[in-house]
Amino acid sequence: MNFRRALNRPAEAQRKVLRGLLARNSTCAYGRIHGFGEIKSYADFARRVPLVEYEDLAPWVKRIRSGESRVLTNERVTHLIPTSGSTGARKLIPFTTGLQAEFNRAIGPWMTDLARQHPKILLGPAYWSITPAQKPAQPETSAIPIGFADDASYLGGAKGWLVRAAMVAPDGTSQLTDLEEFRFQTLLCLLRQRDLRLISVWHPSFLTLLLDALPGCWDKLLARLHGENTNRARELKCGNPRQPESLWPHLRVISCWGDGHADLSLADLPGRFPNVLVQAKGLLATEAFATIPLGDFHPVAVCSHFYEFIDDRGRVHPVHDLRAGEMYEVVVTTAGGLWRYRMHDQVRVTGFLGRTPSLRFVGRNGNVSDLCGEKLSEAFVAGVLQESLVDAKTRPRFALLAPDEDSAGRGYTLYIEGTPPGYLAGVVENALRENPNYAHCRDLGQLRPVRMFMIARGGYETFARRLVAEGRRLGDIKPVPLSRTDGWSKIFSGAYAEVATLPLVAV
Repeated sequence: MNFRRALNRPAEAQRKVLRGLLARNSTCAYGRIHGFGEIKSYADFARRVPLVEYEDLAPWVKRIRSGESRVLTNERVTHLIPTSGSTGARKLIPFTTGLQAEFNRAIGPWMTDLARQHPKILLGPAYWSITPAQKPAQPETSAIPIGFADDASYLGGAKGWLVRAAMVAPDGTSQLTDLEEFRFQTLLCLLRQRDLRLISVWHPSFLTLLLDALPGCWDKLLARLHGENTNRARELKCGNPRQPESLWPHLRVISCWGDGHADLSLADLPGRFPNVLVQAKGLLATEAFATIPLGDFHPVAVCSHFYEFIDDRGRVHPVHDLRAGEMYEVVVTTAGGLWRYRMHDQVRVTGFLGRTPSLRFVGRNGNVSDLCGEKLSEAFVAGVLQESLVDAKTRPRFALLAPDEDSAGRGYTLYIEGTPPGYLAGVVENALRENPNYAHCRDLGQLRPVRMFMIARGGYETFARRLVAEGRRLGDIKPVPLSRTDGWSKIFSGAYAEVATLPLVAV
C-alpha cells in the first residue's frame, strides 16, 4: 500500500501489517505458544499475546544466540544488534530481512520527501554517522553475528548499495575507540567533500562536538589535506572553522534527533548553518522506526511495524484510536520478533496527517530517580527543563538533573553548560514541586532545594566519557535530562553557582 494513501487509512494499513506478521510466524516457537494461527482480529491478538519487556524476551534471544532457529520468527536472524538505550544493561535485538524491509518502508517515504523538497541533495555525497565500536570487556560467544560493520547495513540490498555509493565514510572509524582520533578522522573525511549535500547523525550534540573540535585541529587537518588535494586545502585555508557552513557550500540538509531532551542541542545548529534545513528525525530506535519526518509532521510509519499505545490509565490503543494532545507509551510488534514490545518511549499526539497521528517524543518513562519517594521520571524532568528554559536568552549546550549528596544533605543538582539566569535553580525547584511526591519529600526535609552547577566546558563529552568508562558503548550514549547516578560534581569541570532569588514579578 502506498504510504501517502495509507495515511488516510491507518486502520487498514495496520490490519494488513498485523495479518502478515502473524501468518508468516504462526509456526515459530513463540507463535505456537501464543496461538498465532488462531488469531482472527486485533482483539484476539491483544488477548492472547502479552505485553513484554526485554527481560521477558531475553531467554528467547539467548536461544537465538546459541544457534536455534524459528524461535521468535520463522525468518533467519542475520544479526543481533546491541543497544542499551538511555538506561539499563545491554540488549540484543534480533535483525531479520523482514525487519530490514520494514525499516525501508519508512526510510523510502522520508528520503523521497526530502528529495522532493531539496532535489539537489541527490547530486552529491551524504554523511551518515558511524559511531565508534567498543570491544566487549570479555570475548563473546554467539552463533549469530553481533552488530553491523556500518550503519548502511541496516538498509541492505539495492538501497544499501545506493547509500554506500554516495556515502561519506571515514575509513576504519568503526573500529576506533579513542574519541579524539575518531573526531579527527571524521572531520578529515568531511572536509575532503566540498560537494557534501546531506549530514545525518543521531543526536545533534554529536555534530556540535565535531564542529567544536574543528578550530583546535584546523592546522593539522589542512596539513593532511594539502598532501592529498592541494586545491581543496588552499580553498579551506581561506575559510573559517568557526563558520562551518562556508566549508560545505552545497550542504542542504542536516538530519538529527530534535525531540525530548535533544531539543536543547538542536537549537545550536541553525546558528552554525543558517541556510541549511535542520530537520528533526522521527522516533527512530534500534528496535523500530516509529515515525517519519514529513514537513512539519511526524506521522506513525503505519506501513512498517504494528503499533499500540498505552495511555496514562494503562489502557492499550491501536493507532487509529489516538487522541490529539494525549500522551502515550509506544508498543511495537516487528518482523524481527519483538511481539507487543514496550519501548518505554513517551510520545504526545501533536496533530494528524490525513487520519494518521503525528507524534512528538517526550522522554523515556523507564528512567526514574527515587531517593526517598519523590519518583522523578525522565519525561517529567524533560518537560520541567524545557519549560524552565523557555525564557532563557541563550539555550544551554548541556543540561542534566542528577541526585547529589554531601554533608549538607541529599537533593538534586542541575548541571548546566551555558549562561542561564542565576535564579534558574529556583525556577526548576518550583516546577519540580508540581510533582506531589517531590513536594512532599521537600516539605518533610528529606531533600534540600535544587542547586545549580555551572559546567565550564565539555559537558556532553564529559558525560559520555564517564558512561564509556563504566562500560557503555559510545554509540548507545545519548544525553538525557535525568541521571540516577550521583557524583557528577567530581566529574564535570566547573563549580556550584551562588544561590540567587527568583525575580520579582509585578502584579
